[in-house]
Amino acid sequence: RIAVTYENGEVFQHFGHTERFQVYDVENEKITLKTLVNTDGSGHGALADILKKIHVDTLICGGIGGGARRALDEAGIRLYPGVSGNADKAVEALLSGTLSYNPDELCA
Repeated sequence: RIAVTYENGEVFQHFGHTERFQVYDVENEKITLKTLVNTDGSGHGALADILKKIHVDTLICGGIGGGARRALDEAGIRLYPGVSGNADKAVEALLSGTLSYNPDELCA
């Protein structure tokens, strides 16, 4: 399962402030289901817990801080930060091996 920090169809740019994730179920490198999951304004650590509870193993996001990175790492979630633009297209790019991301992207 792949999650994307989500706002109005786009990749939301601040992991810790995201109000929802778009979660994608994938089979054979194709999206089979999309589900919107509200975070109820949780903070960084709680967001990693939410993703773990719903069995997400990959996260696409914009900016993300060091504490959140550690929480995701501890939860075993693969991270693709520094992504912007359309959320669906970002997932499709990840599946096809063409996602442009910045592994060093941080929040201010």
